[in-house]
Amino acid sequence: MKVSVNSFCPCGSKKKYKKCCKIYHNGSNPSTALELMKSRYSAFIVGDYKYIIKTTHKENIDYTGDLKSWKESILDFSNNSEFKKLEIIDFTKEDKVSYVTFKAIILQNNKDISFIEKSKFYKVNNTWLYHSGEFLNE
Repeated sequence: MKVSVNSFCPCGSKKKYKKCCKIYHNGSNPSTALELMKSRYSAFIVGDYKYIIKTTHKENIDYTGDLKSWKESILDFSNNSEFKKLEIIDFTKEDKVSYVTFKAIILQNNKDISFIEKSKFYKVNNTWLYHSGEFLNE
């Protein structure tokens, strides 16, 4: 999906990308785990691997010091996926740990790879980070 600054944001906010997730991609910190989750979804769509890496907690299973292979993995997923829609199912807001349950509708090579995930986020030094996700059956 090609996204310009004047396109609607891929996160589904109905705002322009430049006034929504791009603000976070440019360095502002999301104030909630929900904002972080939505901005990470958008980052996958625009191929912003640096943002994905920066917002991943060090305890995450994908976290690695091998930035070259991590970058390639993110870009491979981004470039070979057609992101159709993000649906927020539930959001639990806490001070240090929050959960976002969402459905991502995604096609890869014309195959539906959509999933529902309950994501866990930790707030570390006043910054939300993606910790882990549990896939849920529909």
